[in-house]
Amino acid sequence: MSDPTIETPEGVVEATLVEADEAPDAHSLGLELPDDPGAAIALLLDELRSSREEATSYLDDLKRVAADFDNYRKRTTREASVMLDRATEKVVQGLMPVLDSFDAALTTQPQTDTEKSLYSGMLNTREQLLSSLKSEGLEVIPTIGEAFDPEIHEPAGAPSGDGRLVVAQELRRGYRLRGRVLRAALVTLDVET
Repeated sequence: MSDPTIETPEGVVEATLVEADEAPDAHSLGLELPDDPGAAIALLLDELRSSREEATSYLDDLKRVAADFDNYRKRTTREASVMLDRATEKVVQGLMPVLDSFDAALTTQPQTDTEKSLYSGMLNTREQLLSSLKSEGLEVIPTIGEAFDPEIHEPAGAPSGDGRLVVAQELRRGYRLRGRVLRAALVTLDVET
């Protein structure tokens, strides 16, 4: 004999018959069934409806809690990322004067073998520092020969004449961190005709 089917709002469900010794009785479920089978079925259907509404309410609550937790997780991840970005920015800004000192020291031309060795050591140290900072998202702003861009270039004086402004000389390097300008490059300008 096959198991009977029951039609529900969600579709047809196959009911599994339970052996009499496995089925819970009405008293163990906290129900008092009337003797009339029709009234008993009506009571059971009402209890089923009520239980489904309660289960749906609990499921809705669970979904809300899960959504709230997901929003909390996303928010804390975003806040942690912002804090990391701020900490990185603070460290990089603290190292910019060091990079400026290296740049200033490397403008001299070494004359003796000792000076050449010292120059080479400073150059390598600066490149190592820049490489480490680049891995954190630091970029040197391009300057010489580039079209003047007030977002990334700070002019030191203005040339006379009409035409397109082009960066002629870099007086101080500018830097971007993850696409955001930390410091504009200090430059002199020429007019391109």
